[in-house]
Amino acid sequence: MKTWLLVAAERREFGGLLRHLGPGARLKWSGAKFAREVRWKGNRWWLLANGPGPELAAKALEIGAKREEVNAVISTGLCGALDPALRVGDIVVAGVAPVVSRPYTSGDMHSLTTVAVTARDKRVLRNQTGAVAVDMETAAVRKQAATWKIPSFCVRAVSDTAGDNLPLDFNRYRNTRGDFSRSKIALAAIAHPITTMPRLLHFDRDCRFAAKALGDFLADCQF
Repeated sequence: MKTWLLVAAERREFGGLLRHLGPGARLKWSGAKFAREVRWKGNRWWLLANGPGPELAAKALEIGAKREEVNAVISTGLCGALDPALRVGDIVVAGVAPVVSRPYTSGDMHSLTTVAVTARDKRVLRNQTGAVAVDMETAAVRKQAATWKIPSFCVRAVSDTAGDNLPLDFNRYRNTRGDFSRSKIALAAIAHPITTMPRLLHFDRDCRFAAKALGDFLADCQF
């Protein structure tokens, strides 16, 4: 039996996968916001979410490293498209690809410390990096995997297209730990019920759709 350590920013990004694997067993990993162990296809999957960005991802990996041997680390969750051809729910695989029969797009994943909020932001990143998508954790996952001298994978689903402007600048609504503050985001939406609220609800639906597509894809993968 092998152990895959899957690292995402938020528990909700594992929602689609948990539909296939079941709720799993809670891991009592001190400092982790969300940690579950599930068994799938004869292997052990550790699902770990500790918040957005490279610092919180690195802390999540340190938590995982204190446990039994990990065979590979997988950066997963949602991402923003930089390639205009990508649609919400499309799967992006950066680097080594798993064995899977489902379609996906291959290309570089560019990692930032902040959210790429506007279509202009994403267009500039596309021109500067040539990456097909952007996230906040993959670079940290790859760095730690290289330190451990084990394989790393990146499998993510698109939550917003290259032409989309996000409903809010989520970078303004992070707490001191670095998490996105749901209460601050909710208050910002309530303050603009006609303009921001509908766009935020639409974005939430897109995120749920993308998480389901990601779960369907991961459940069919062999790493």
